[in-house]
Amino acid sequence: MIANASATESISVLIVAWDYRTLNDFAGCMFNIRHQLYDLKTAMNDFSHLDAQGNPAMVDVGAKAITHRTARARSVVTLNEEIMRHLTGTDIQTKKGPVFQTAIIAGTMAAKRTDELIPLCHSLGLENCRIVITTEGHDAIVECRVSTQGKTGVEMEALVGASVAALTIYDMCKAFSHDIVIRETKLLEKTGGKRDFRRD
Repeated sequence: MIANASATESISVLIVAWDYRTLNDFAGCMFNIRHQLYDLKTAMNDFSHLDAQGNPAMVDVGAKAITHRTARARSVVTLNEEIMRHLTGTDIQTKKGPVFQTAIIAGTMAAKRTDELIPLCHSLGLENCRIVITTEGHDAIVECRVSTQGKTGVEMEALVGASVAALTIYDMCKAFSHDIVIRETKLLEKTGGKRDFRRD
């Protein structure tokens, strides 16, 4: 009986200890979750595209000054040897027409319609959009430079222009081979806003 009583007491102590540890762990977990939710709420308040209720909203730029805005973006498309064999001079000829010239037109059209493609982007009247495509080895390098006088930046226009030009290169070259890789699309620089940016 004494042995049984000792065993029972030991089990009771273990249960109490386990419950205490579990409650402590639970309390610690809830404390961490609470702080994470607070940090998330704080971060959401910093998002300019969210209103006070967390709903998506276009940023009001009415009070901003009109400045000269510029941006430059780049996309790199890697083509295989079979496709590069069709490169004559500075372009690739296909049954659809010259690849790079068509890509320049497509990229320019897309840059002008960025507000229709990217949610909550402002409608901007671009004053200039210039796309240049060069080759380096098996890479077709697309650079899109845009500018305007406005109250908000034009980096999305530059990125969309470069991206769609790269996609057009893919579309027009896939008849030769699908071994095509759009390796990167990145912003190179932007000027005219509160914070300028230039990639080293």
